[in-house]
Amino acid sequence: MSKLSQKEYDALLAPMTEELVEMARWIAETKQRLIVVFEGRDTAGKGGSIHTFAQSINPRQCKVVALGAPSERERGQWYFQRYIEHLPAQGEITLFDRSWYNRAGVERVMGFCTEDEVQAFLKAAPEFERQLHSDGVFLFKYWLTCDQEKQEDRFAKRLHNPLKRWKLSPIDVEARARYQAYTDAREEMLKATHTAFAPWTLVDFNDQRQGRLTLLRDLLDRIPDTKLPLAKIDWPELPGKPHKERYSVLKPIPKFKSDNKD
Repeated sequence: MSKLSQKEYDALLAPMTEELVEMARWIAETKQRLIVVFEGRDTAGKGGSIHTFAQSINPRQCKVVALGAPSERERGQWYFQRYIEHLPAQGEITLFDRSWYNRAGVERVMGFCTEDEVQAFLKAAPEFERQLHSDGVFLFKYWLTCDQEKQEDRFAKRLHNPLKRWKLSPIDVEARARYQAYTDAREEMLKATHTAFAPWTLVDFNDQRQGRLTLLRDLLDRIPDTKLPLAKIDWPELPGKPHKERYSVLKPIPKFKSDNKD
């Protein structure tokens, strides 16, 4: 249970959401490019954080990328290649729900790649990100943390809640026993890829509401002053009375009626 009530959380989130919308407009109007990488423990809260970020932004501007396992063809490509096509163009934002760092995390821990491939990735990732930085891209990398006890509680809720069961996969069963292995892999990844031009930021997500607020506040504080004046839009009065809907071909279906008689 969060220390923050829903009402307290909403009150704290509201002003930051306004800032977020202003930031997105600044990105669009000044033709910036923004990448936010969300990595972390299973169940930590990546999806909820991304939803909090994206729900108030124009979906034509903001793209969420959550790639599945690579295809046979993609396995024969340069490792970063399938991520490159999803990088933002001018005025766009890309949110990666997991990213190229799969290689240093789940792929390594679950044995989906070789140790040589991991070491090659850890060497190449900073150079890849240096090129993004040198080209003027804003790149923020967040790792969401949570204790195993909290993780187990969230897994159990997914297991017993039909609305959340889709979040579970067979790999989660195996991953539960490798909590420490994920820690070890993360620490080596951070040591190799935490750089001045593309630093990592770890956020405690044992309390997900607190974590989302912490992450969003940090991101907004790291973007330059993004407040721009709103463009004036001529909005004249309607020339007559507002029209009501009229139908000649089809009519709307019957309105929903609740069966609840209480």
